[in-house]
Order: sequence, then structure tokens, then C-alpha cells
Amino acid sequence: MIRAYKFLLRPTARQEQALREMLRDHCSLYNGALQERRDAYQHGSKTSIRYGDQSAQLKGIRAFDPECQGRWSFSSQQATLRRLDKAFQAFFRRVRNGEKPGHPRFKGIGHFDTVTFPKDGDGCRRDSTPHAPQARVRLQGIGHIRVHRHRPVEGRVKTIAVKREGDRWYVVLSCDDVPAEPLPPTGVVVGIDTGVTHFLTTSQGVHIANPRFLEAAAGELAEAQRHLSTFPRRTKRRTKKHRAAARNVAIIHAKIRRQRLDYAHKTALDLVRDHDAIAHEKLNTAGMTRAPRPKPDPEQPDVFLPNQRAAKAGLNRSILDVGWGVFLAILASKAESAGRTVVAVDPRNTSRTCPSCGHTAKENRVTQAKFQCTACGLVANADHVGALNVLSRAGLVLCVAA
Repeated sequence: MIRAYKFLLRPTARQEQALREMLRDHCSLYNGALQERRDAYQHGSKTSIRYGDQSAQLKGIRAFDPECQGRWSFSSQQATLRRLDKAFQAFFRRVRNGEKPGHPRFKGIGHFDTVTFPKDGDGCRRDSTPHAPQARVRLQGIGHIRVHRHRPVEGRVKTIAVKREGDRWYVVLSCDDVPAEPLPPTGVVVGIDTGVTHFLTTSQGVHIANPRFLEAAAGELAEAQRHLSTFPRRTKRRTKKHRAAARNVAIIHAKIRRQRLDYAHKTALDLVRDHDAIAHEKLNTAGMTRAPRPKPDPEQPDVFLPNQRAAKAGLNRSILDVGWGVFLAILASKAESAGRTVVAVDPRNTSRTCPSCGHTAKENRVTQAKFQCTACGLVANADHVGALNVLSRAGLVLCVAA
């Protein structure tokens, strides 16, 4: 299996300054390579610039600017150029498929947060001593940084990445050949229905509460963003207070993200420990949170009809706050490690189909919480009904696969 281990870095003040300089120089390299590709296109160059062409220029760039580009790992700079090349490959793929192109953009220093080292020992070497909570990682140009290694690393380390999140720094180890740790069978199968009112509801009728971390921090976040908005957006040089205000907003968002991840990990672990197979809806979160299209008024030009955009924005915010996509990805990962089975089923009409008689109708869903079948009269919780139908559909899939 392939797994990633994420550990907190504890750099000194001098090392933290060097880490910021490393991000700044890699960001400059990324933007310079992007500018070169744009200039070649605007000047009508018949030969497109690729990763190999720009990677061959690295030696000259490092010799020309030894104070900035020359002090960092050659392999990490190649990884940054490869990152840009992947962005262009995705751009051309979207153009071929007729999708929204989304041309690669220049990165601001505040939005370039990761530097990747493609190989352990090439510009970045980790301490492989087992069961050492205060291990160290050595980065070229920075030195040995303390790592809070809260769990042992399994498998073979493929790549190492240094990442900034708010005011914290992390090292991410991507490992291959990680052994599985199967759990003993329980003989229990469950279906889950995710929602906004409840985080999820199981086919046994158990409701898991939705913590609503973003809503809980909304007041603090709004105050921090209001303070940040008092500074001009376009300035040549940010003041110390401006940087502090932006950092405060980033810290609040990072805290919400950590809370959401922690809750998802704990909920997924409980499900994996107690069940042999878990069925869930195959959700298209990106489509569900898409903003409604404008409705032009056919009688008046340049006038649009109401399309409930504000109400949809509130619903989208609640859906993204729950974090269905993150939770389901974590659930699949933990299930694979534990030897459990996870099945994704078609979500259509799961809350409108009667689990007793099979009657499907829009009128069966009386309210958000109440289900009442218009054919047999069954009354139940709508989320519980959805979880039962998810389990039923997954059972058909499991039987066919067997």
C-alpha cells in the first residue's frame, strides 16, 4: 500500500527564516519558468518549451544566482519545474476535453507552501532511528530540524515534502510497500447516509453529530477578516501589521482544517473497527456545491431573474464545512489498511425510496427529517431510510462481486 506520514516540524527561529527563504526562491523559480513559457507562446515560437528544456537550464541558473537558487537542492528545484509541467499537462487536457481551461497562474509567496524532495537522501535526509519521538530531518541549506514523530514510519520512503500550514511547518513522507494491519472480522455490515444536519446516519439508526467547525469559528474568523480588509489590497510593500492580520486569518483557517481532519479520522476509525463492510453514497461534491447559473430576463436585456444564489451559497458553505470528500477518502484509506470493504453506491433517490415496499416518489420525503411512504404508510427518519437503502444497494453489488 501507499501511505503518507505527516509530522510536525519544530524549527528554530533561524531555521524558520531559512524555510521561508526556501519557499520564496522555489516560488521565484516556478514563476520564472511560467513566464518563459508564456513569452515563448506570445512570440509565436513553433517549438513548445517542456520540462526537459527548463531542467537543463538549472545548472546555469544556479551558477548565475548562487545566493538564492544555488543554495537549495537541485532535485527539489527539478520537482518544482515538474510541478509546473504537470499544471500545463492538465491545462492542455482540459482544452482537448472542452472543459474550462484554467491556465496556470503565477504563484504569490503566500500561496506557495510546499517544496518536494523526490528522493530520501538527495537534498533531504531523515533520521530513520525507530521509536525516536524527537527525530530530525536534514535539509540542504537549512540544517537539522527537529521532528515530532508521533508514530513509526512503515514501508519504503519514496518522497519527502516540506509544507507550511499557517504558522506551522510539517514534513510529509510518502511511503510505498506499507504493510496492511488487518483487524479481526466482526460479522457486521453497515450503510451510512451523509448529510448536513447530521454528519452521518448509520443503517442501525445511529446519528453522528455534525460539529460545524466553520460555523463555530465564524465570529472569530469574520472579525479577523474584517481587520484584514482595512489594509489596502494592492501595496508594493506589506507592513508588519498587514502581515500579522493575514497570518491571523490563516491561523484560524488552519485550526478549522485540523479540527475537521481530526473528527473525520476518529469517526472513520470507529466505523472501520466495528464493521466488516461499509457502504456509502458516491457523492459528486464539486457538482453539488456549484453556484447556480444566472437567469437572463427574456423581456429585459441585461436584467437577470432571481436564482436563489444567496441561499445556495449558504448550503454550499454547510456542505463544504462537513467535508464529505475528505471523510470518505480517509474512510477508504483506513478500510484498506484494516482489510475492510468499502462500497460506493448510486445516491439517486436513496431518501425517497421506501425500504419496506420499494415505492419511490418525491412525496415520500415530507420534510428534511421525516419520511412517510405514500404507498404503505411507513414513517421513519429520512436519513435512516437513506442509510438502509444504501446498505441494500451495496448488498446487491457485493453479491454480484462474490
